[in-house]
Amino acid sequence: MLKTVKFALLCISILGLTAAWAVEMPTLFTAEVVFDQQADDPRQDAYEAALREVLTRVSGSELSSDTELVDELFPNPAAYVVRFRKGAADTMAVTFDGEAIERALRQAGQTVWGADRPLTLVWLAVDWGQGQREIIAADDADATDDEGRSIDRNRMLRERILDVAQRRGLPVVFPLLDTTDLQSVSFSDIWGGFDEDLLQASERYDVQSVLIGRIRPESSQRNRWNYHFGGEDRAWSGEPELVLNQVAELLAQEFAIGADSPIRTVQLSVSGIVSVEHYGEIQKMLADTNIIERFTVTRVEGDSLHYDVAVHGGSERLRRALRFGGLLEEEDMSVDFYGSPDPVSEELKFFYTP
Repeated sequence: MLKTVKFALLCISILGLTAAWAVEMPTLFTAEVVFDQQADDPRQDAYEAALREVLTRVSGSELSSDTELVDELFPNPAAYVVRFRKGAADTMAVTFDGEAIERALRQAGQTVWGADRPLTLVWLAVDWGQGQREIIAADDADATDDEGRSIDRNRMLRERILDVAQRRGLPVVFPLLDTTDLQSVSFSDIWGGFDEDLLQASERYDVQSVLIGRIRPESSQRNRWNYHFGGEDRAWSGEPELVLNQVAELLAQEFAIGADSPIRTVQLSVSGIVSVEHYGEIQKMLADTNIIERFTVTRVEGDSLHYDVAVHGGSERLRRALRFGGLLEEEDMSVDFYGSPDPVSEELKFFYTP
């Protein structure tokens, strides 16, 4: 099998074939919006509303809120629609041609935030008053009738956060709060600001960013939030919707690619490729990484592939994108849980971890 893989890869290297990046992200380019049957043109209104939501995800709120500019860039939103369907109640789900929208944004000099979106774990402690204190979990446990009200309000709070995250294209999860979590995290840990303990407990979830919230819904006391990403800690206050939007804007600034972003060639080596399936996974990952303009296999050595990768922003941007991709781990680098690797180099070495 390995000989077959080597032969196939050598053929690719000799032929000099390249793969241009391509993005097809239905979760980013699909939006469910209100369908007002009383409007003069309900479908056109739905297309326009869905397009604004999609643009918020892939380019940021500054563009999507500029109605005049959006109309100039996309005078006919229907031209970008690939499918639509009736949603729940009076709504319509609209899916757009993601590649065409990204291309239009780039040609207009707008930024584009593609697939490299870190997963955010939310630790949320809620003080409901009268001694009722809870941590919001990923799902609701079985409960008695007396506990139903508590579960309902927890679910509503969780869904408020997930709804904003979905509108912004921000991957978010809540902790399981199983035995493992409860042995290392308590309400007091979250409320008291023992963030280091929470970051250690977060390692099992394989996330790249952590949002920690403390809320008192029935109090005038301000909600307190801490956000950990890239070795930095930010403190915010406000309602969950406001904070989730701040997280999305921060990450968009970090990962979105501007039209003027320089393209640099980076030498990338990936070891641990021992089957055709492994090779296919790596090719797909590189093809789906939006900061990569093109890539070429240059040589094969044992179980290692060597690439020349033309990437927007250089090796540091590519390093982050590959780490977030989930299939690759970096070799010979000292990286803390949320930190960045040491000195930037135009040569990267990774190994494949299926």
